[in-house]
Amino acid sequence: MLAALTNARVLLDRGFADDVAVLADGARIADIVTSADPCLRAAQVHDLHGCLLVPGLIDCQVNGGGGVLFNDAPNVETIRRIAAAHRRYGTTGLLPTLISDDAGVMRAAIAAVREAIRQHVPGVLGIHLEGPFLAPQRRGIHDADKFRIPTAADIELLAATDAGKILLTVAPEQAPPEILHALAARGVILAAGHTAATYAQTRAALDAGVRGFTHLYNAMSPLQSREPGVVGAALEDRTSWCGIIADGHHVHPAALRMALAAKPRGKIFLVTDAMPPVGSDKQRFTLNGDTITCRDGKCTNADGVLAGSALDMATAVRNTISLLGVPADEALRMASTYPAAFLGLENSHGRIAPGYAADLVALDADFYVRQTWIGGVRGT
Repeated sequence: MLAALTNARVLLDRGFADDVAVLADGARIADIVTSADPCLRAAQVHDLHGCLLVPGLIDCQVNGGGGVLFNDAPNVETIRRIAAAHRRYGTTGLLPTLISDDAGVMRAAIAAVREAIRQHVPGVLGIHLEGPFLAPQRRGIHDADKFRIPTAADIELLAATDAGKILLTVAPEQAPPEILHALAARGVILAAGHTAATYAQTRAALDAGVRGFTHLYNAMSPLQSREPGVVGAALEDRTSWCGIIADGHHVHPAALRMALAAKPRGKIFLVTDAMPPVGSDKQRFTLNGDTITCRDGKCTNADGVLAGSALDMATAVRNTISLLGVPADEALRMASTYPAAFLGLENSHGRIAPGYAADLVALDADFYVRQTWIGGVRGT
């Protein structure tokens, strides 16, 4: 039987619509009809009582949640726990993210994501490998002893065609253009990050297949007058995407507003870079032997180095509206439509339209999550 989601302000391509109902037939959206359409009489009606109904939020950078870190136990149960924790905040699609680690841990993480997809763990779209092909000068919280130069064997490891979308964050100066080109040709999505590359090196990497930038501004060479650096290349380029962490700690809101002004619409999307505290009372965890403490939403080690975030996607949307002045519909697209496009899922995810995945979120007027659906199945 068709499910009909009614009495909601529905986010469509043209903006919010108040006079429509969304019909879901199993895992897909079947149609968008008027609230008076006779077909509703034969459907199972779910009255959303005036909530906002928006596309499910998609997070391309999720290190942990629910009290666990993916690196600590790269297995299906960890993925299941992380995905369930983030679903409470509207994330219906995510990439479990592995921070720089040894090749054996990378293999285990990819295998875990492959198995999670096989088991239909709700929300798993693939994997993000943040490293280990990064620059020591911009390591952030990563362990530089794990860093290395990619090889032909890494191309085979990363081109896992049955593990969903594979996103690799790489420092352009650590990976020859021919390696980048080979990875891109095998379907790996490449993003520049944790990099001290020059503008010229970054431009060469874009030409070789890099299509995005991981947490713009953070852990990358800045824009300067005579050396535009990675940030300059990212802001100038018209076709690449940039992920941003809108938590008020990683980047000053003015810098994010400048990025939004510089890039074409649709090329900046929200990520959380979330750590175990999201969806948990756990405010301390260990990473690379460091104790990380979360205070007032900010995760740092004893030296004050940022170590991911305690951000969830619904909060990122609220911050984008309140701190950056972005209209609500656009902020929601930055958390759904635009990351879907970055991942090459623009024809199946990130919109409320016929044929698209029935991954949906009901929000109240203050953008807090009330209900979620993944593949047409409502969360409990």
